[in-house]
Amino acid sequence: MITLGIETSCDETAVAVLKGTRQVLSNVVASSLKEHRKYGGVVPEIASRAHLEALLPVLDKALAKARLKASAVDLIAVTQGPGLMGSLLVGVSAAKALALALDKPLIGVDHVLAHVYAGFLSDPGVRFPCLGLVVSGGHTMLIRMDAASEWRILGRTLDDAAGEAFDKVAKMLDLGYPGGPEIDRLSRGQDPNRFPFTRPFLSKDSLQFSFSGIKTAVYYAVERIRKKRPLNAGLKKQIASGFQEAVCDVLVHKALLAARQERLSRIVVGGGVSANRRLREKLAWATRGTGIRAVLPEGAYCLDNAAMIAGLGAAIHREGKRKGLWCQVDQVPVYANFKLGPGRPGTTATWKKTNR
Repeated sequence: MITLGIETSCDETAVAVLKGTRQVLSNVVASSLKEHRKYGGVVPEIASRAHLEALLPVLDKALAKARLKASAVDLIAVTQGPGLMGSLLVGVSAAKALALALDKPLIGVDHVLAHVYAGFLSDPGVRFPCLGLVVSGGHTMLIRMDAASEWRILGRTLDDAAGEAFDKVAKMLDLGYPGGPEIDRLSRGQDPNRFPFTRPFLSKDSLQFSFSGIKTAVYYAVERIRKKRPLNAGLKKQIASGFQEAVCDVLVHKALLAARQERLSRIVVGGGVSANRRLREKLAWATRGTGIRAVLPEGAYCLDNAAMIAGLGAAIHREGKRKGLWCQVDQVPVYANFKLGPGRPGTTATWKKTNR
């Protein structure tokens, strides 16, 4: 089965072609990040317009790289949420048009769950059940996944997502946007104990996250220093290192706690923060000799991409556990916030001649 995936939830316009549920034939991404950087974050209107301009060229390039014509596609998978509503509408509208033109089934995919499936594309040995740790700019979650269409949220952030905290701390240190890569770079070779920020575990067995306290602690540390002397490059590196260490400690601790509570032997990490060097190091060290294996995606699959959308869509379709009955394409809605309940995949739709 050939699946075409479309991803337009934020500022990346992406299209991928997969064979089966894991073989990536092409994965093309066009980013409008440069247009947003001067504003210190993603501007929804700019992102939507960029998707309109880039989607068709990216689609053509993805099909060309896969050496396939559109008629060879068997299934279309598209991000239906969460994300920016205007951006999502561009991708879903294009997917619906393709489904109509090609007379192919269309499946809506949740972006957060797809981040977990990104690890399945990088490591052929990964199987369900597994623990998903999603760490991105908008979400931080622990999800038990027993199948592509069977899952349960174990814990989530009560305030800022980990990636959001990275961006806000980077802004405090005048590092620019996006902040995660720059904090990771500055932290290399630094002693994180020079600024030992408190780790918010909430309670002994809690699987919930909270990163606003760490962010606030960094703010006060920066303000105390600036009252005495300029915040030089050396101090920025030390603060960045201390902050990063605190966040990674919390993520690793709670991921291992959840895996043990659920008796799962695999932790599959996804989302932009999964590219963080220190998080990868600490997970590898913490799981050594425990019987628990940490699976992290390749760099291309850490950030938003369409391969993970196509992969999860194909896996849900193969399981045959779709939400409701086959229905009209106009019944694949978009949603801004993560809201799906346990075990509910996205809507699957198909066009039939009687519907035209």
